[in-house]
Amino acid sequence: MIDSKEKVIIIGSGAAGLTAAIYAARANLKPLVIEGIQPGGQLTITTDVENYPGYADVVQGPWMMEQMRLQAEKVGARIISDIVTSVDFKKNNKIINLDSGKTLETQTVIITTGAQAKWLGLKSENDFNGKGVSACATCDGFFYKNKEVAVVGGGNTAVEEALYLSNICSKVTLIHRRNELRSEKILQKRLFDKDNIKIIWNNVVSEIKGNENGVNAIELSSTVSKRTEIINVDGVFVAIGHSPSTEAFANVLDMDDEGYIIAQKPGTCLTNIDGVFAAGDCVDKVYRQAVTAAGMGCMAALDAEKWIQNQ
Repeated sequence: MIDSKEKVIIIGSGAAGLTAAIYAARANLKPLVIEGIQPGGQLTITTDVENYPGYADVVQGPWMMEQMRLQAEKVGARIISDIVTSVDFKKNNKIINLDSGKTLETQTVIITTGAQAKWLGLKSENDFNGKGVSACATCDGFFYKNKEVAVVGGGNTAVEEALYLSNICSKVTLIHRRNELRSEKILQKRLFDKDNIKIIWNNVVSEIKGNENGVNAIELSSTVSKRTEIINVDGVFVAIGHSPSTEAFANVLDMDDEGYIIAQKPGTCLTNIDGVFAAGDCVDKVYRQAVTAAGMGCMAALDAEKWIQNQ
């Protein structure tokens, strides 16, 4: 049984999803937004936002997403709290099954489910998230100007984060659990050439220490002996990768080997399924910024509007 029939359903409610909702609503498409497991997306677990255009002063991530939600609702978007469990995109009209037991039918779908940073799994990491622990150097590096920070990881992401932070921070310590990096050789050369980057091999972060003011040290444990040590840092950047939230679309949409949805044409949000579009961090594994996600959300809504007009 179909519980409702829609023109546009947007799956996800982060910067991409809510921007898509604003544009689709303004086109009189009456979009329905399914919030998903993390209403508001990754910005709801970000404290200070200083790099989103339009705000002269630092704003709080949760407040900014609440404003986006209110704007989307004001122009006519409807938002429901539910989770997509499975989809059927084989027919002209797409079927979406929800955790609540409801089944929806829609002409078009915009997928904006985002990606989640992989974390170390420490309780102290969670305690200091936003208070010295971050998974995005581009987002938060500025707050550590002329300070000492640590980057955890050994792939391209970790090396790129360390290089970025080396231009802002007085010292960057890269911590890797093995004795060689997995990143591209050209990135490794740039890393080794930096005077203010130190590498600690064969170690993992076993504890993050701090007080009410935030992080002030980390405890390292060797992966080859029983040795532990404590180093003083003002911030910790976890860079062990991201996981796109695309499980519900496995074996339905074309994805790369990491699970990111593949855009079929450069400069569009088209997927391999006619009438299904994707935007934000579930597609983009390069930039991963709120402003780029919002831009893609706009593109997806315009693509969907054009697709409906052409039917």
